[in-house]
Amino acid sequence: MKAYQVTKYRKKNRLELVDISIPNIKENEVLVEIHAAGVNLLDSMIKTGAFKIFLPYKLPVINGHDMAGKVIKVGSKIKSFKVGDEVYSRVSDFKIGTFAEYIAVNENDFAIKPKNISMEEAASIPLVALTVLQAFEKANVKKGQKIFIQAGSGGVGSIAIQIAKHIGAKVATTTGTSNLELVKNLGADYIIDYKKEDFADVLNDYDFVLHSNRDKVVLEKSLKILKPTGNLITLTGPPTLEFAKELNLPWYTKLLMKLLSASPKKLAKKLNVNFYFLFMKANGKQLAEITQLIESDIVHPIIDKVYNFEQVNDAMAYVETGRAKGKVVIKIK
Repeated sequence: MKAYQVTKYRKKNRLELVDISIPNIKENEVLVEIHAAGVNLLDSMIKTGAFKIFLPYKLPVINGHDMAGKVIKVGSKIKSFKVGDEVYSRVSDFKIGTFAEYIAVNENDFAIKPKNISMEEAASIPLVALTVLQAFEKANVKKGQKIFIQAGSGGVGSIAIQIAKHIGAKVATTTGTSNLELVKNLGADYIIDYKKEDFADVLNDYDFVLHSNRDKVVLEKSLKILKPTGNLITLTGPPTLEFAKELNLPWYTKLLMKLLSASPKKLAKKLNVNFYFLFMKANGKQLAEITQLIESDIVHPIIDKVYNFEQVNDAMAYVETGRAKGKVVIKIK
């Protein structure tokens, strides 16, 4: 089969197209013929080695975390899925490899694809939607709360707005001038054009912030708009000691993450608010919940561009610009 591998960690690195064997499956796995793969900033971070401190992949490794496709073989202990099922998944860490024609997936990591959307649309959903569900669950987002979702036109933001409105929260978001209508149609209540206005000047007393910006100043401003005991969950870091403990990382990694997160943790304590780092996990059961939301016409995939399999590196480069509206997808079959 053809697949795109990370062969070396470099900032300006391209994935290498190789021919390798179709993977063998274990008794609790299925073999999926991949029809489409979603592209995420996480794929770029894996490519450059940005997360190698807690995701130490042995290179070469096939890149890619999101996929939709068809089951073509099942392991001996698989009872709930069969050959021919159309499925989608954000596959587990250390089991990645969706930029390929086939992949072996654990039965706990995927769900039946929503019937009312295409393979390309389905491939755009798992990572971002699971991120939102897990963040909202950790922060206990409720009806009537005021929440701030950064980058509302992005992959995570566009899904987060839809799920937040379904819960009944009041949503503020940031976006560029050209995307104001998009986030308005998604349901955002208060839209801030970041090119013209600073969110910190107009927002205050918020219950929750879903933080996805890499700028240290933006993080500090985001903590300051929270009400006492409010929650900020960052998707971009810095990672915390609590996160290192969850993964049972070595002592020196725990010490490093404690040092990296010391500044925002100190500010959060001073403000009497909560600061968390979230690195989402594969979860087939939660993905099945997302299937229900999509089939109930509550959540709609937002896709910017679809690339051919031969254009994987072009798709990665576009995602790295940070200008995508919604998601970028690779059509494989």
